[in-house]
Amino acid sequence: MGQPIKVMIIDDSAVVRETLKSLLDDDKDIEVVATASDPIIAAKKLETVVPDVITLDIEMPRMDGITFLKELMSQHPIPVVVCSSQAGAGSGNALQALEYGAVEIIEKPKMGTKVFLEESTVRIRDVVKAAHQARVKKIDKVAPARYDVAPKLTADAVLSRGTRQATIETTERIVVVGASTGGTEALREFLQGLPLDSPGVVIVQHMPEQFTAAFARRLDSICRVSVKEAADNDTVVRGRVLIAPGNKHCLLKRSGARYYVEVRDGPLVSRHRPSVDVLFRSAARYAGKNAIGVIMTGMGDDGARGMKELKEAGAYNIAQDEATCIVYGMPNEAVKRGAVDKSVALSAIAQHVLRVAGQ
Repeated sequence: MGQPIKVMIIDDSAVVRETLKSLLDDDKDIEVVATASDPIIAAKKLETVVPDVITLDIEMPRMDGITFLKELMSQHPIPVVVCSSQAGAGSGNALQALEYGAVEIIEKPKMGTKVFLEESTVRIRDVVKAAHQARVKKIDKVAPARYDVAPKLTADAVLSRGTRQATIETTERIVVVGASTGGTEALREFLQGLPLDSPGVVIVQHMPEQFTAAFARRLDSICRVSVKEAADNDTVVRGRVLIAPGNKHCLLKRSGARYYVEVRDGPLVSRHRPSVDVLFRSAARYAGKNAIGVIMTGMGDDGARGMKELKEAGAYNIAQDEATCIVYGMPNEAVKRGAVDKSVALSAIAQHVLRVAGQ
């Protein structure tokens, strides 16, 4: 990667600061150049140190993380990763940080099983690298946000490829969507463009456990379609959007003419859980030509293989174009594999989906 990514850690917990510093510094592509126990100290250090990425706690003494973030993004934008606990109220604050320009959310590192710690390390390092690639811009700090080290497994680890499921014919269209870095705002714009009678939608957005429920509730309050965090056996119907819960894989299934989702545990796939590849593979098997695949902004290649399988099954696939992506990683990988029928600007994806669906 050339020069290592310079990171500043802002957190009032000395244990968290040291844990983050240790796991980031152990990656040769990352270097922690500064730490701070609160935003006041961080602001002073920013006078002499210019990091590529900042990890930011939300609840801190003297100045909260949201206030600091608004000041930073309205003056000298730097990619910010929110490092938050899973507390219910805290998840809402973390989502608000995304509205003000933060590019990702990660969970604070904590003790657990060896597998848990390994997966957390993979996720945190990957998020920092994704943030480094993100294109951030100045925001209006006064105006509210726009809401009116494990092996890299494939989808085989959760669902074997097999052949397309033979079922009775149906014309009901199903939309499956994958997104990562920058995806929270991209999904908001996409879903706000859908009418009440739009085809059913299933989404994988890379996001930590428990944050997906708050994210779904927020979208539900501002969209015409109904939005909820997916639960096992939820039916996929017109006007409903299901968002895969953090830390669980989400598969599209079919029984007769009924589409539903299966939510299950499993290993990281393409370094993620939930994985877009898993969702797309299941849609290729159970929906085939009735599926419309959409891949949005995000780092890495999760979803590219699954989108190729969708195309081979007869689905129509859309990628967010490079100009409107925060990180043109996942869509680019799908394009390079020949899996995409059309690349579309974010503002036009909803209407293009509806045209393909015959609405």
